[in-house]
Parts: sequence; structure tokens; C-alpha cells
Amino acid sequence: MAETMTAWVVRHPGPMPTAPLERVRLPVPEPAEGEVLVRVEVCAVCRTDLHLAEGDLAPRRPRTVPGHEVVGRVVARGPGAGRLATGTRVGVAWLHSTCGRCRYCLRGSENLCPNSRYTGWDVDGGYAEYVTAPEDFVYELPEDVPADRLAPLLCAGIIGYRAFARADLPPGGRLGIYGFGASAHLIAQVAIAQGASVHVLTRSRQAQQLALTLGAASAGDAYDAPPEPLDAAILFAPVGDLVPVALSALDMGGTLAVAGIHLSDIPSLNYEEHLFYERTLRSVTANTREDGRAFLDLATRTPLRVTTAPYDLDHADRALADLAADRVTGAAVLHVGRPA
Repeated sequence: MAETMTAWVVRHPGPMPTAPLERVRLPVPEPAEGEVLVRVEVCAVCRTDLHLAEGDLAPRRPRTVPGHEVVGRVVARGPGAGRLATGTRVGVAWLHSTCGRCRYCLRGSENLCPNSRYTGWDVDGGYAEYVTAPEDFVYELPEDVPADRLAPLLCAGIIGYRAFARADLPPGGRLGIYGFGASAHLIAQVAIAQGASVHVLTRSRQAQQLALTLGAASAGDAYDAPPEPLDAAILFAPVGDLVPVALSALDMGGTLAVAGIHLSDIPSLNYEEHLFYERTLRSVTANTREDGRAFLDLATRTPLRVTTAPYDLDHADRALADLAADRVTGAAVLHVGRPA
């Protein structure tokens, strides 16, 4: 095993033109108690990585390696780790660990744990050749699905699934999706497969076309009114200005779920126009492992079309720059190493 590895770190948060990422050589990490060492095959690129690189999401430690949608294989185990055999194909996702003892963990809301830690934010992530993770927080993955298809499921899919659940869409309901990137294009397919009528609102013409290709009932600009009132909506774009727009589009009793970890400021809301008639505004905070297991099981039974844009690990900075400039349709995916 190599003693050092290629990785990218956030050198100084700032806009992508200021080159906030730096490619470095780091020691291959050693798995601690209960951890496994994973050789990274593929790591998908998430907008949260961009928020960390650009400083919208405050760094929690200096020179962190981003990335939390990792597909790879277990190559070593730390003391006490025995559930996953060496060679097991696994996914490393956003939720790195929780305390397991607080009131939130004990009631099944581990995503709200005050001591929760996150891959690529509190600990080094997958923009590297190797990553460590607690064995209890990684997911076993199927062998017969390409890594490119699996990687975006580990955050875009899982957090989108939680947002979808928080939106409380009734059976056969009308769902609005604001923004149409990695997460949205997966959840739109889940909703359509369950019989929903999906209306996509996004400024990208290319994304609008993809939405229609995937079966959306309509696709328009983010600030357009959908062709019919919505029973539920999910805001994937990190744009606070869209909150009153989406709330106005809801039918009586409708729910808007805001999916992102970062959102620009929300303008003033008018109670009668935006919230009256029992409209609901909800946030989404990370996910539980049960969310992850439920979605990955659903994804293996639903023929999802995962649209990806491939990049080599050497071009991780370009992938984030393209994401910042809305040049990525679907999910950007870093190819780190050959399958182990």
C-alpha cells in the first residue's frame, strides 16, 4: 500500500477563480478504533463541497479534504472493526458519526445530534485516493451497479429522499422541484415512478430539457408559475429568493421543503400570500442512516437514470468551477482509481 496519496484540500475558502483548492500529497490515513480504510474508486461532487470551498459553509478545520459521496472498497480495518470484510464494496456518505446517546439519537433523529460529524467537513473526505470512516456509518453497495451510478446516490439521492419525505406529497400529487441538479434529477424520477405529476422550475435550459426527457409534466424558469397549483415543492437551489416564489405556487395545505445545507437570505414573507391556508415551510438537516438504507434499497428497485459528468481526480478544481458556473448537468463525478 502506498505511504502517501494524492488529495485535494481547501487551502483558503473563496470564489473558485481564486483557486481555493490545492492538490497535495498526504499520508494514507490509518483506520482508528471501529473504522475501515477505503480505497476510493469514485467520488461524486456535491454543491456542499462548493459551499465549503467558497466559504459559504464555514470550515470546521484547516485544509480539509472535501467529498462525501464515495464508492470504494475496504482495504484495511482498525481495531474492533469486523462487520465488513476486506474487499467489500462500500459507500461513504455525508453523515460520518453521531454520539448515539443524546435525546435525538435515542429517538431516531440522529441527523439532529449536537455531536454529529460530517465527511468532508469535520473529517477528511473523498477527494483523495483513500478515506477512513466508522464501519457502522458506511453502506454496503451492490457489485453489479457501475460506480458512477452509485456515487451520486450517497448524498444527492439520500438527502433528496429525505427532502421528498419532508415535503409530504400525497399519492398522485403535484410536485414542484426548484433547481434541477444532481439531487433533483434523481428525486424527480422517484416521484414520477410513484405516480406524481412533476413540474420542474430551473433557469438552465439544458436542465429543463433533461427534466422533460425524464418524464416531468412541465419545465420552466425558476421564477415562473407552474401550470397548476402544487401539493408539495422541494427547493434544491440555494436561493432564498425562491422561497416566497415556491410558497406562492402551493395549493392550500401544501408543503415546501428546503433541501440544502446553505441558503441565501429569504426575503420578507407575506402571511396571507405565502403561509395562510395551512401552507408549511420545512427545512431539511442532513439525514439518518435509516434514510440512507431506505433510499439505497429503493434505488436498486427503481430504474433511475443517473446523469453524470466525469472528471479525473486531477481535475477536481475544474469540476467545482463548472458546478459553480452551472456548467454541470446531473452530477459531476471524480474518477479516483481503478476498481480494487
